[in-house]
Amino acid sequence: MATTDPTPQQDLSYMLSDITARIRVLESKHNTYGEKVLIMNKNMITEYQKLSKEIKNMNEEIVELKRNLYEMKEVTEKIIKEMNVFAKKESVKVLEKYINLWNPVKFITEEDVRKILRGELKSITSPHSNEP
Repeated sequence: MATTDPTPQQDLSYMLSDITARIRVLESKHNTYGEKVLIMNKNMITEYQKLSKEIKNMNEEIVELKRNLYEMKEVTEKIIKEMNVFAKKESVKVLEKYINLWNPVKFITEEDVRKILRGELKSITSPHSNEP
């Protein structure tokens, strides 16, 4: 019986080619993983830059909102101070009563008084001038 047993040299050659093939597969996977890591790093850097810009814009908006809020607070405080100077409802009612009592619509102007006086003076002087 002649069995063909591989010789140690063939065995060694087979093992070396198997190891070489496995190393090439591993090198290929290593290169692929390296490329994927590079792409992920680039993506992370791009996302980091976008997020940094967004955060910067948000911070600027927050500063602007704080400034606007401060200005609104100041204006509100000024309005409140002005409102404290306003007349109270009771004071307005008292003034209304006095105005209604005096009835300023019927007041006469200085010019009206002069016209009336001129008219009266003419009527007084006119009858006397007719008598003599």
